[in-house]
Amino acid sequence: MFAVAWGGNEFTPLLVMYRLEHGFSTITVYTFLFAYVVGIVPALLICGPLSDRVGRRPVMLPATAIAAIGSVLIAVGSDSALLLFVGRVLTGIALGIGMAVGGSWVQELSARDPRSSSGLGAKRAAMALTSGFGLGAGVAGVLAQWAPWPTHLAYLVHVSICLAVGVAMFAAPETRMPIFADKRGKLVDALKVRAASHRRFLLIVLPVAPWVFGSASVAYALLPSLMAGSSGGLPIALSALMSVLALGAGFAIQSAARRIDSPLGARGSIVALTILTVGMLLAAWAATVLTLVSALLAATVLGCGYGMALVAGLLEVQRISSPDDLAGLTAVFYSLTYLGFAIPAILSALTEQWPGVVTYPAIFAFGGVLAALCGVFVRTQTGRHLPIKQCEGLRPDGMTAGTAAQAP
Repeated sequence: MFAVAWGGNEFTPLLVMYRLEHGFSTITVYTFLFAYVVGIVPALLICGPLSDRVGRRPVMLPATAIAAIGSVLIAVGSDSALLLFVGRVLTGIALGIGMAVGGSWVQELSARDPRSSSGLGAKRAAMALTSGFGLGAGVAGVLAQWAPWPTHLAYLVHVSICLAVGVAMFAAPETRMPIFADKRGKLVDALKVRAASHRRFLLIVLPVAPWVFGSASVAYALLPSLMAGSSGGLPIALSALMSVLALGAGFAIQSAARRIDSPLGARGSIVALTILTVGMLLAAWAATVLTLVSALLAATVLGCGYGMALVAGLLEVQRISSPDDLAGLTAVFYSLTYLGFAIPAILSALTEQWPGVVTYPAIFAFGGVLAALCGVFVRTQTGRHLPIKQCEGLRPDGMTAGTAAQAP
């Protein structure tokens, strides 16, 4: 998971380089950023349920090889929009496999650990992804700014990591036994994740999910681009710094997120949306004043919101799902989170279509209001539609009979 996340985000701080030094337009580079979502979503929705049927290992093992091929194509295609797009799609496929299948594998391996506690698997999965996202972006930015071969070296580092991790992954034990062929039924039936219609998923998880990478894309894609003229001649390094700050803050808060969250309510989601409200308003301020301090502060707060929202969502998914649809529901959740990466391309198109009318400060301020409204809505649903297994053993003065009766 760390390796494919590294490959998924190493491209982000280099957006400025491709725009300034390779002649691609702003909309084009943001399309490259979104391109890996084209690979992520199908990989999530197919490979997650598939691994519930055939096991985690056979579906997960090709992920690092696919990620390495994607990095090779990006490295050799720095001036080719087609190669960059295809390379990004391949890194997205690898990341989708890693998130859905790898995340479920990590949770199941954690459950086997006698020293583990509730929610440890979700925390490990989230921290593996976030550390990969952060280090991938940081190393790529530093190498592209100061090392030789700026369009090649970072990707070669990632290929080396993929080769090492790909070999080591063979030692991980299988946790999901394959379903016998005569009991599998049709694959299309397996792709129907029935837990996605659970009312708690729709009312708690759905309003939070797009904010996960929506906030991240603002922190380390949009804001660095706006700050390029105030970077002191080091736009790639500044982009890398903002990525590392945002994802470092997300990584740090994930250590506490499991304790902040509560299985009897939506405390984690409410805290996440509160942080995101503040972060979007800070982004509006930063886009207005364009100072280094304001941009770094906004990126850090948005990173905290990203990390809190990711863990809160994974914990809700873990509670709602059964062993038979854990990977499938995880895949649906991650697919919803990655809708947020469409934001930079959409906003860039809007600001170019209506310059002076649609501005980044106004858009970010509107985002802050929208996050606040989502937080208010989730707060009204916090104790409703709890899974039955969460309601067992609660005191009569808690949320027992009513919430248990509401659980599907």
